[in-house]
Amino acid sequence: MSIHLPVLNGVRPVDTIPPDPLVDLQARRIRYLRVSVTDRCNYRCSYCMPEDLGRELAFAPRSAVLTFEELERLITTFARLGVRKVRLTGGEPTVRRGIVELVGRVRAIPGIEQVVMTTNGHLLAELAGPLAAAGLSGLNVSVDTLAPERFASLTGRGDLGKVLAGIDAAIACGIPVKTNAVALRGVNESELAALCEDAWRRGAVPRFIEHMPMSEGQLYATDSELPAAEIRSRLEAAFGPLSARASAGRDAGPARYWAVADGREVGIISAMTEHFCDDCNRLRLTATGALHACLGHDDAVSLREVLRSGGSDDDVVRAIAGAVVGKRAGHEFQRSGAGGPAKHMIGIGG
Repeated sequence: MSIHLPVLNGVRPVDTIPPDPLVDLQARRIRYLRVSVTDRCNYRCSYCMPEDLGRELAFAPRSAVLTFEELERLITTFARLGVRKVRLTGGEPTVRRGIVELVGRVRAIPGIEQVVMTTNGHLLAELAGPLAAAGLSGLNVSVDTLAPERFASLTGRGDLGKVLAGIDAAIACGIPVKTNAVALRGVNESELAALCEDAWRRGAVPRFIEHMPMSEGQLYATDSELPAAEIRSRLEAAFGPLSARASAGRDAGPARYWAVADGREVGIISAMTEHFCDDCNRLRLTATGALHACLGHDDAVSLREVLRSGGSDDDVVRAIAGAVVGKRAGHEFQRSGAGGPAKHMIGIGG
């Protein structure tokens, strides 16, 4: 018999499992699951969790965080429904004890074709080899600036040298790397070309991300916004005309890619000014088991409660289907900074 779960943030498990639980009302098919393995981080990036927010934000107790066994069970269910790509995020995923083991366990799940990770890179130099051996398919590493002092200030406690060494180690181990830079006016707009050149020289693909008004917009300032069109204009001033590249495939994320004349690529994630909601193929699972259908809304259903109340695999599917049915047509981010969700970027992993 199915269990009955309370509504969480407006999402209710469906009573009857639909024919395809991972197709939403806009006919978008979910194939990509982002999994936050911890809400803790060894950095304090100003666009994610600045120090003043960090003092107020209580991390989840360890007992509330999904165990590896729970994660494996949930991801196995998602894979059975059609998810093919899993991204491990945080917080900072490399601070989760046993992260290499988890990568191997997820990679071994039938149906999962890619296991990738987003990281700040601080611990990557020593983890690159073990992660590669465990089957990690790719890495996104945050590099917002190439100025060491600015990097330390922006990240709260980051070490640029360690991050760059980690990127080099990962590439040497055969893991494809993309670098992520949140584009901020007055912070790093003068470094866009240099960030590209540095990534290309290392064998990585650079990417730039528009800043989003998470945390109810309190971390967002419109005068710091650097829109995608301006990012492209600045890159064209440095490298000449950009040509649009076709999508990387059905399991691709939100970035759109452009190439300079010699074929080198750069990606731009333009959530604010050039929406990509129509093509969204993603769900997000927090470290405490809340399943979010959209980064821009707080709607969620607790898969942890399904598991810990003795729910069956069908109960898990009913809860997943409830989140997918409730997936909005798009976010409501506004350039004024209004319309953002209350949840913090550090707890959802981007």
